[in-house]
Amino acid sequence: MVSISFKPTRADPRDQSGRKNPRRDAEALIASPPVERVTIVGCGGSGKSYVARELGRLLDLPVIHMDAVYFDDQWNPLPIERFEAVQRELIAAPRWVIDGNYNSTVQVRLEAADSVVFMDLPTRVCLWGIQSRQLRHGRGQNEQTGVYNRITGDVLRYVLGYRRKMRPKVLAKIHRHASGARLIMLTSRRQTRRFLRQVASSAVLSDLSPP
Repeated sequence: MVSISFKPTRADPRDQSGRKNPRRDAEALIASPPVERVTIVGCGGSGKSYVARELGRLLDLPVIHMDAVYFDDQWNPLPIERFEAVQRELIAAPRWVIDGNYNSTVQVRLEAADSVVFMDLPTRVCLWGIQSRQLRHGRGQNEQTGVYNRITGDVLRYVLGYRRKMRPKVLAKIHRHASGARLIMLTSRRQTRRFLRQVASSAVLSDLSPP
C-alpha cells in the first residue's frame, strides 16, 4: 500500500517573518504516520473534486464526493438527518478521501479525518473555477468525477460571500473538530499543483522504500 504523510500545520501557518509559509503546508514526510482519511473543504470552484481525485489516485484511497451523496439525479437533496447518517457510515471505513462542504454536517468528516485539505483560494479564482468547469463539463452531474455543476444565483452569491461569511465558520470547525489532524492550506492553483507534485514524488519514494 502506498502511504504518505504531510507535515502537521495549523490553520494559518506562518514563517518567522509572519508571512504564510506555503512550502511547509505541502511538505511531505515519509516517516510520519500514513495519510488514510482525508477531508477536503473550500469554496465552490476551488478545485476540491480535482484534488480529491488526484489524492485518491496517488495514495490509492477510495474517493467520495459529497455532492454525489447529497443529491439524487433530479437534484433532490437528502434529508439532513439521513445525510448525516450516511456520512457516519462512510467514515467508518478505514481509508478514504472525501471532498465537499455542507457546513451543517462537516464536523462528522472532520472528527474522523487524519488530514484536512482546505482549498483557500481567492474569490476571483473560484468564480472562474465554476465558469470554466461548466465550459469543460457542461451543466449536470457526473458521479465519477465529482463534478455536479449548475450555476445559479444562489451558487454565485455563495461563492461571492464565501470568504467573508463561510471561511471563518469553516476554520472554526476545523480547529474545534480536527485539532489533531494535519492541516494543508492551499491558497492558489500554482501551490495546489506544486503540492500534488510533491505528493506524487513522495508517494513514489515511499512505494520504492523497503518494508
